[in-house]
Amino acid sequence: MANEKQPQNGNQLQIQLRPEIADGKYSNLAMIGHGPNEFIIDFIFAAPGMPQAPVVSRMIMSPENAKQLMYALTDNVQKYEAQFGEIKPRTPRNGQIGNN
Repeated sequence: MANEKQPQNGNQLQIQLRPEIADGKYSNLAMIGHGPNEFIIDFIFAAPGMPQAPVVSRMIMSPENAKQLMYALTDNVQKYEAQFGEIKPRTPRNGQIGNN
């Protein structure tokens, strides 16, 4: 993803990545829910053989921003596959994405 975004008013938005967030969180499962005004995406780490899987991050987005994320992910997956080859997905179950 780009580090800078061009807002509609023409000014550049400077993105700040704080050190405590820069390392990221690993997730191998995502659950997505929605209501009329928002999408909720829970990123989860499901360890093999463990009975519980903690949510490592929750993102709450407007429907418009969720759709923009979908477009950005689609574009990036296409670029990834052009460089590294096709990703062979597993079939998602019950709105979940990942290893579960």
